[in-house]
Amino acid sequence: MSTAELDGISVAYDDLGTGLPVVLVHGHPFNRSMWRPQAERFSQEGYRVITADLRGYGETTVVPGKTGLDVFAKDIVRLADRLGLGRFVLGGLSMGGQIVMEFHRTYPDRVAGLLLADTSPQEETGEGKRVRNEMADRILAEGLNPYAEEVLTKMVSPENVRTMPDVAAHVLGMMRTTPKEGAAAALRGRAERPDYRDSLTRVEVPALVVVGTEDEFTPVSDAELMHDLIPGSTLAVIEGAAHMPNLEREAEFNTVFAQFLKEIE
Repeated sequence: MSTAELDGISVAYDDLGTGLPVVLVHGHPFNRSMWRPQAERFSQEGYRVITADLRGYGETTVVPGKTGLDVFAKDIVRLADRLGLGRFVLGGLSMGGQIVMEFHRTYPDRVAGLLLADTSPQEETGEGKRVRNEMADRILAEGLNPYAEEVLTKMVSPENVRTMPDVAAHVLGMMRTTPKEGAAAALRGRAERPDYRDSLTRVEVPALVVVGTEDEFTPVSDAELMHDLIPGSTLAVIEGAAHMPNLEREAEFNTVFAQFLKEIE
């Protein structure tokens, strides 16, 4: 692990391999270890893979209050500048995918390719804002343990929880150890997320959209919408995975991601 002091916070990150830079952004309420299988594989196959804990998550500084997607995007560009990255492949899952969309909207010239996994581009609804803010209040009061237990079988399909206990334990452990102030701040920020559908129509780099067939949070229809919006994009629907296809169906996910990276090269 390395750390970088960026705009008053200490960011924990891993920087593995050499070659085409690939920056992978984790979702909520996880940390950079959710990308470990991809970082370990692709850093050995000619890519420089950077994974970082977002502010408020993992081993990065916790900033209470409200953290918008634009703040996360600024943190990524600051880290990229610190590491000397020019253009790079940028990928994210769930909230990480929305951060990627915000990054592309704000810094399109820095993006060499986009991975959008199990995420959605629509602005938050009125009901969604209420739910996210109420969940933030609940997490501050209760911590992450009750929430983690409730959503485990939505993050990882019930069948995979049963047959892949190591994956289920990894996902549950990430959720349980996320700082409650950081998780709440991100929920309040996501409650105010904008609509990315228009900016997706202006993507001019290769894009891969991935989704699990069993995903209840961001269903296949959301992935199909992004695929339709992004010119020339590729859609990969991973059978038997819920919200974490990179962990639930590691081999299948890595196969489509490897093909995508080769096309960019």
